[in-house]
Amino acid sequence: MRETWRWFGPKDIVRIDDIVMAGAAGVVSALHHLPPGVAWGDDAIATRQAEIGRLGSGAPSGLTWDVVESLPVSEAIRQQRGDWRDHIAAWTRSLEALARAGIRIVCYNFMPVLDWTRTDLAWPLHGGGTCMRFDHVDFAVFDLHILARPGAAKEVGAPLRAVAAERFAGMDEAARDRLVQNIVAGLPGGHDRLTLADLRAYLAAYAGIDAARLRAHLIDFLSEVVPVAERLGLRLCCHPDDPPWPLLGLPRVMSTEADYRAVLDAVDLPANGMTFCSGSLGARADNDLPGIAARLGPRIHFVHLRNVQREAAGEGPGGSFHEAAHLGGSSDMVAVVAALMAEEARRRAEGRADAEIPMRPDHGQDITYDLTAGRTQPGYPLVGRLRGLAELRGVAAALAHPAAAQAG
Repeated sequence: MRETWRWFGPKDIVRIDDIVMAGAAGVVSALHHLPPGVAWGDDAIATRQAEIGRLGSGAPSGLTWDVVESLPVSEAIRQQRGDWRDHIAAWTRSLEALARAGIRIVCYNFMPVLDWTRTDLAWPLHGGGTCMRFDHVDFAVFDLHILARPGAAKEVGAPLRAVAAERFAGMDEAARDRLVQNIVAGLPGGHDRLTLADLRAYLAAYAGIDAARLRAHLIDFLSEVVPVAERLGLRLCCHPDDPPWPLLGLPRVMSTEADYRAVLDAVDLPANGMTFCSGSLGARADNDLPGIAARLGPRIHFVHLRNVQREAAGEGPGGSFHEAAHLGGSSDMVAVVAALMAEEARRRAEGRADAEIPMRPDHGQDITYDLTAGRTQPGYPLVGRLRGLAELRGVAAALAHPAAAQAG
């Protein structure tokens, strides 16, 4: 797999020099300062490519912008309201500009309102490190007692309601404020931050949009943009929901293998593909990660490798989990890497030009220098991801070694 690294632009705490020293070959980035619904222009794309291609000294970095993550899909498109058709037109213009710049892989997501969601951005680990965590009780506290979402009490079972009420009663104002900020924090390079009023307005806008309707909207969107990507030689890949189950009464439609199969079959072109995120999918115990990698392999255009430790079970597929070390946690990362490398070998045998799949070490625990540098970037530390990349590189090297084949 081609090793890449996510970079949020010049404001990122990780420098291009750091990425080069980590040994990555390419960069995953986006124009995070541009809001959803705005077309990306040639000049802005070229500026980001130049930033990626230059060390702090001004010398060439040797890095290339390999993957866009993410070209944002607006709420107007997800809801099919307002200027949604204009937003699709802007999205396709962005694809055309990216194709002119030679960037071929575009990751996006179709998660309503909230991107990845965590209740703690610096949960303490044994030894002094920290990580991001999703606590299903804390989330119920937020839903029931802070957001006070209408209908939440009917959706949350009595045992969880009782535990959440007790925990809420024990929280002071600072703890409640911290929980709110953690949940609405969004990505480090995000365009804006939601207030509780914003969140309530968005939730109200989804009244009447269930999973079936949201999936239909996704398929409508893909029916417009995938043929454009196919014509341009691009590959689109949808990121799974994170976490992969409904939150706040909002539908989630990219959480399981069946979800992906439905969408890939509905718009059955090679350009319509998957971002295989082992951490997002791995938060559900019923997702068979090596099996998904094998069965959907031909349509996997981009890979995120990270691991989560599933903790207490919640209601339905949900539960608590935290970001584990890349080779720790609840998922068999060696089996996942082996399945992806087998897919690459199959593609090489077919003569596919995209035999090498770009991969990035996703998220990471904050350890050593990450904790002492005086700047934090939840989920995207330097040393924590460097450790993950080194571990994954070692797994891939071992699996590819002739001695591994001899040992069976």
